[in-house]
Amino acid sequence: MSYPKYTNTALQALQSIFERHLQDWQKEHPSVRTIEIPNKDFLYRQGDHCTDFFLIKEGIIKLSCLTLQGNTLTLALLRQGDITGCVQNDSAGQTMEESAQALGSTVCYRIGHDDFRQLISSRMDLAWLIFQLMHTRQRRIEHQLRTILTQSVEERVVATLLELAQLFGARCTHGYSLEIFLTQQELADLVSASRSVVSTIMNDFRSRGFLEYTRDQICINDTAFT
Repeated sequence: MSYPKYTNTALQALQSIFERHLQDWQKEHPSVRTIEIPNKDFLYRQGDHCTDFFLIKEGIIKLSCLTLQGNTLTLALLRQGDITGCVQNDSAGQTMEESAQALGSTVCYRIGHDDFRQLISSRMDLAWLIFQLMHTRQRRIEHQLRTILTQSVEERVVATLLELAQLFGARCTHGYSLEIFLTQQELADLVSASRSVVSTIMNDFRSRGFLEYTRDQICINDTAFT
């Protein structure tokens, strides 16, 4: 099974543009800066008025929302090259519908809405690369929706684990060790299933040697799933 992924060429080109021109942009556009977000800190919270655009340089950002029932629902995990924040025209009146939280130490480029519009208007190469990355993210969301509509919960758990391994995993003796730790509730949110069902599936996978997990780590035997 294949998943929509960013090309190294697009990522490297985008990083190269920012690294080469960051100092010049900061002189022309005061809002442009690099920020470090400690583990569990927020870029913004649900209900905040956000007027900034964020491009993830390093690390992982979790998008989540608080439901009317008071439960936290994990929506997506963003990685290097993903964008979040304000992109609408009416930036001053935009209330964020989700929270963006760092999972581990994360570094982002932060740009004010007006400066961002000026940058992409004057730099077509930058605008095109960001368009490519946004398009790939949209394809990932569409892929996720298709799996929810057409696959069983077990199949969705397998697909999500393999995708997480490709995006966030490092090679280990078992196959892949996820560089992020997700609770079973967060995994259940990502596959649109109940925590109890996902817990049963994960325990079954562990008993069959497909994966191993503790409170701090998930190791995935990717060859057993393929």
